Amino acid sequence: QVQLVESGGGLVQAGGSLRLSCAASGRTVSSYGMHWFRQAPGKEREFVAAITWSGGMTMYADSVKGRFTISRDNDKNTVYLQMNSLKPEDTAVYYCSAGPRLSIFARNMSYWGKGTLVTVSS
Repeated sequence: QVQLVESGGGLVQAGGSLRLSCAASGRTVSSYGMHWFRQAPGKEREFVAAITWSGGMTMYADSVKGRFTISRDNDKNTVYLQMNSLKPEDTAVYYCSAGPRLSIFARNMSYWGKGTLVTVSS
């Protein structure tokens, strides 16, 4: 089992920044690829970014490339999402997830956190 707990969401003005954290625990957490997805009201959950625990390989959705950065601290078993130049369309609940390999598809994830709300005001 892997447990994921997100934090760091909140209200920010357009153009501002936030850093989300995902604390992971569980015996085999290091064997999973770590992801961030988001879901806006009335929309499907969509891929944001992903990173491997060991190799540091990363993936980003085109909509956030150049603005968001995913990183990890293996000693703390924590994954971060640094979000800069935020836009109102970034407003969503952001979920941390773990999957056996990096994937842009939510259906391929094995574990999910409960999410943290990010609201970007215009």
